[in-house]
Amino acid sequence: MHALTKIAGGIAMAANAAGTFVVIALIAVVNYDIVARGLFNKPFLGAVEVVQFSMVLIVFLQLPDVIRVGRLTRSDGFLSLMTQKAPPTGRFMRRTIDLVSAVFMILVAIAIWPEFLEMWETGDFFGVPGVFTAPWWPVKLVIFLSACLCALHFVLHIFTSNGDDAASQDSSA
Repeated sequence: MHALTKIAGGIAMAANAAGTFVVIALIAVVNYDIVARGLFNKPFLGAVEVVQFSMVLIVFLQLPDVIRVGRLTRSDGFLSLMTQKAPPTGRFMRRTIDLVSAVFMILVAIAIWPEFLEMWETGDFFGVPGVFTAPWWPVKLVIFLSACLCALHFVLHIFTSNGDDAASQDSSA
């Protein structure tokens, strides 16, 4: 279990780093568009499409690492109170939430897989033909792989949780 946690954590950190590079590339594209538009009256055609494409990539590349370190935005007030007042109940609730979250991510992966295959086979593009186009399949593949990795991290939290926050679990792993 420890080896699987370590491998999944490494993949999540690498995906997070890739998401960070997408952020840097997005900043470069936006700045280029601003300078080219302002100084040369030649905007970067497709800047809007690149921003849309990048936002999805950023979210889904960084999501597994966010889950791994226990920084997913959620309201933990009641859960923390239950963990303090009734530790077995709190642990049960935390594991139940992780299980439901894992199931949800598996459903996302199942739902996106046929879309990925369709985009791969048809070569479907988004954007404005003749101006800027890009294939959809890389986005669908990132969503699929991210959902699978997120589900894996939720399942790992179920089996490695000691009732504390996920962040404290991961720092000890």
